[in-house]
Amino acid sequence: MFILKYIQRENIFKKFFNARESLIEQFKKGDISKKEYIEESYYDIQRLNITPFKNVDSFEKAIYNYQYYNTMAKFYYLQANQIKKYGKHMEKYKEYLKSVDDFYYKKDQSTIKAIEVLDYWGMEAYYIQVSSDYLKKRLYEIIFKDHEEVILHSTSEWLLERLKREGIFKEGVRRSLIANYVNEKY
Repeated sequence: MFILKYIQRENIFKKFFNARESLIEQFKKGDISKKEYIEESYYDIQRLNITPFKNVDSFEKAIYNYQYYNTMAKFYYLQANQIKKYGKHMEKYKEYLKSVDDFYYKKDQSTIKAIEVLDYWGMEAYYIQVSSDYLKKRLYEIIFKDHEEVILHSTSEWLLERLKREGIFKEGVRRSLIANYVNEKY
């Protein structure tokens, strides 16, 4: 008699989002800074051996990819600033900044994929109040009514134009749902 053993595979979504939620709680409590949040998010990606999905056919996969690319962009930005601070290895600094731009572009592609999967339904976008002069009237927030825990941000012009065309973007400036995180420097 042939017996098949069922081996439960670990759910990558659950592992990733549980680790992320733990870091968010630590940040909210003030136990870690935004910089530490970004670094720990990056290290979680490394520890979990996470890579983005190639075939994005669900909202969850799109959001997973968004978080992956956003974390990578912010981590490489931190690294670039460390190099710039000491004024050495400027070629590495430029290389890191190019990686930052590439990751942010892929993050925005993941955002539009999440929006498309939901067929432009049940979401809203708007500019947010920021303490940074550079980000004023540039940074906007995207929320999903059926996924309250999902709050995305971007400064992408092409994505903004698409949101406006689809009637998702609302004029005016609002307070971010995660204003403390958005306005903390790192």
